[in-house]
Amino acid sequence: MGRLDGKVALVTGAGRGQGRAHALTLAREGADVVAVEIGAQIDTVGYPMGTPEDLAETARLVEELDRRVVAVQADVRDQAALDGAVEQGLAELGRLDILIANAGIWSLAPFWEMSEPQWNDMVDVNLTGVWKSAKAVAPHMIERGSGAIVMTSSVNGLEPGANYAHYIAAKHAVIGLMRSVALELAPHGVRCNAVCPGAIDTGMTNWQGAYDMFAGHEGGSREDLERGGRGFHALKGAGILSPQVIADAALWLVSDEAAAVTGVAVPVDAGHLLMPGINAAPVE
Repeated sequence: MGRLDGKVALVTGAGRGQGRAHALTLAREGADVVAVEIGAQIDTVGYPMGTPEDLAETARLVEELDRRVVAVQADVRDQAALDGAVEQGLAELGRLDILIANAGIWSLAPFWEMSEPQWNDMVDVNLTGVWKSAKAVAPHMIERGSGAIVMTSSVNGLEPGANYAHYIAAKHAVIGLMRSVALELAPHGVRCNAVCPGAIDTGMTNWQGAYDMFAGHEGGSREDLERGGRGFHALKGAGILSPQVIADAALWLVSDEAAAVTGVAVPVDAGHLLMPGINAAPVE
């Protein structure tokens, strides 16, 4: 038996990377899945975003686990589209127990050079999209008197970072949103928590801008990303982390094992926040 047998989970940004890891982890534990993916490019994002084909592949992989899946192409900035995804999930799967508000983007620029569209896209996806996702599922969870929500923040929701102030601001705000949602939903038996990932190996980090950032100069490479991941984390052997470590943490937060846990932000960062800076001497 799985820890989530009989439950239904909605995952945003489910087409690939971290979102796919969430969808498959929940499915392996018995949940049926509503998989939501934008399936389009946002102009201010410098790496390829999830495609309709990515979403279809996630759906196929969930079905291979013998779970039902509803795949919906929707933008988390669009409340009507999210409400429609919830309605479709309820119509086809009958209930909704879990939300993983995972969809997010990342881009780079000094705050004084950042364009207004770059700022707005970041906040609209990484913060407002999380609010809209929670807003879409809350009425059903309140009616049922149960539910679990996990919002994706970041270690950058707990500390600053250079050249992505818009990301920092949005991820800090997600933690405040999470705490307010947890407080407001607690009387209805609905829990809300956040995960705060360290450096995770996804499409968001595998592009030239990220390579250059970790290298400290233009012309960086995947090797610079891997080296930077080792320096970013304190634990022995922890380089850039697999999306699975975040999916495992979220699984615990939505399971009955965490039935008394709400309103907390859980860093999953291999000890990054223990350090005053980067790990200058990582242990291999």
